[in-house]
Amino acid sequence: MTAIDFFQWIGTLPPVVQGVAVVIAFAVVVVLILFLVDIAPRTGAWYTVARLAMCLLIPLAVMWFFRSYYWAIGVAVVVGAIFFLLDYRSRAGKGYLIQLVAFLAPAFLLLLIGLILPSLQTFVASFLNSSGKTFVGIDNYLWIFGQPDGVRVVINTIVWVLIVPTVSTIVGLAYAVFIDRTRGEKIYKVLVFMPMAISFVGAGIIWRFMYEYRGPQYDQIGLLNQIIVWFGGEPQQFLLNPPWNTLFLIVVLIWVQTGFAMVILSASIKGVPTELLEAAELDGANAWERFKSVTVPSIRPALIVVLTTISIASLKVFDIVRTMTAGNYETSVLANEMYTQFSKFEAGRSAALAVILFILVIPIVVYNARQIQQQREIR
Repeated sequence: MTAIDFFQWIGTLPPVVQGVAVVIAFAVVVVLILFLVDIAPRTGAWYTVARLAMCLLIPLAVMWFFRSYYWAIGVAVVVGAIFFLLDYRSRAGKGYLIQLVAFLAPAFLLLLIGLILPSLQTFVASFLNSSGKTFVGIDNYLWIFGQPDGVRVVINTIVWVLIVPTVSTIVGLAYAVFIDRTRGEKIYKVLVFMPMAISFVGAGIIWRFMYEYRGPQYDQIGLLNQIIVWFGGEPQQFLLNPPWNTLFLIVVLIWVQTGFAMVILSASIKGVPTELLEAAELDGANAWERFKSVTVPSIRPALIVVLTTISIASLKVFDIVRTMTAGNYETSVLANEMYTQFSKFEAGRSAALAVILFILVIPIVVYNARQIQQQREIR
């Protein structure tokens, strides 16, 4: 029986039996993980015998599952070498090397397959034509920066990154400070945090109805235009007039991310030692001075996390733009334009846009990593 035959046979079983088989397979995986993490690194004759048994059982299982002597021989050599090395190191008191391998190997493989290799392939594809067969050098990048629409896409993305994290963090911080330890604090927090439970597509649809426009002769169904009409004004086409339409789109992401900033910063504010605040108050510092000189420095790590997280979300924003304007009327951003070019079978241009987006994200990630390292050094 090969692996395919085995899975086909599983598929013919009743659903209840299939569920039992899945539970058994899960239990086998758990037992294997426990063996790798807890049993294999230990010293002693019994554990050495257990490792030798695994050297035999694992290749036999591979041979039965894949019906291949070559696979079984290769696995036997690899497993035997690993366990021999572990057994040798365990005699010197270093038997827990397998824990490092067991935990890091899956993460490294996932990074290699899911991030590193696709990144390299995308970088190479950015220098190829739309079919991916002909080397065109930097033509795709020249196309992006050599036309007004391409430059506008980059500028729009930078505007998103500058405005959204700043406004979301300021509003979230102010809200966290003003409702801290007040009556009804939980209710206020829930109301602000609720937009975080909505997907970007859902938020875009909600705000598209908010901005909805109808001619002056019709009844308005958009809330903002109805308010304008109530005050005697003319309804406005919020999503059609650049550059203000980009700002109206930015409001949506601010609305979503403010709750995230508020929750993180509120939790951080509660961790500020009351002794510091009381000492500053005894020194004659007013509320603003205590906030500026005590609270903000104490929550600086949380501020950095909030700013960098929202900045990355702003860089790769796609759903809101795609849902509300589809990138028309000079509102497109890098992620949306990348999808647009890919849907037009322009793989090279799409890859070049992805590389630019990746380059813009790198400084934020590096800065965040350095700040985390500095905090560890301080501790």
